[in-house]
Amino acid sequence: MTGPHVTIEPSILYLGTPVVLISTQNEDGTANLAPMSSAWWLGWRCMLGLQTASQTPQNMIRTGQCVLNLASPKQVDAVNKLTRLTGTASVPELKQRLGYVYEPAKFEAAGLTPVPSQTVAAPRVLECPIQLEAVVAARHDMMADDPQVAGLISAFEVRITRVHVHPSLLMDGHENRIDPLKWQPLIMNFQKLYGVSEIEVAPSSLAQIDERIYRMPDVDRARGEALEPSP
Repeated sequence: MTGPHVTIEPSILYLGTPVVLISTQNEDGTANLAPMSSAWWLGWRCMLGLQTASQTPQNMIRTGQCVLNLASPKQVDAVNKLTRLTGTASVPELKQRLGYVYEPAKFEAAGLTPVPSQTVAAPRVLECPIQLEAVVAARHDMMADDPQVAGLISAFEVRITRVHVHPSLLMDGHENRIDPLKWQPLIMNFQKLYGVSEIEVAPSSLAQIDERIYRMPDVDRARGEALEPSP
């Protein structure tokens, strides 16, 4: 782009991130499932931006656990079915105005299948090609410097304890590498849903570095994780 840019004030800056279905365990032992897209990863850690009072973050605060189920375009119908459902029985006024309704059986409502996890109590989503079991490492208040919205949003740092991947996504000849040509995440881009191209636009100079160089101690630490009852 060579022309002059313009200065704008968009209401949101959802510039394109993967859609994640977060499964957590409710107080009564049932499962909650919620879509989100404010997520990014470094090593075996992930940062999640969530509205603090919602059911998912409240479950994460209470149990310290969750599963990050990454959706592909094949799960787009399920994502849309979940989008305006809430696991909070008393639906907040704002969510009511936005069309949210209470639904305690999220898996059934979305037509998805829960399967047991290995290290956390919350179930995984069978249909999602990648499922990441995780424990909460820290929670950070976002926008704490603004009294009008302080406490509204939390950023959760979670540590991955198990990685489950459909075999069709593995790179040929590698048992621990995901092939980016085979993994096609569902992307949320300014509230709209997109797939990604299977065409590599150009060879990546960064890809010349062996990805094992980036391996962090969390990988070995996760091997020792065992399923413990959530509080």
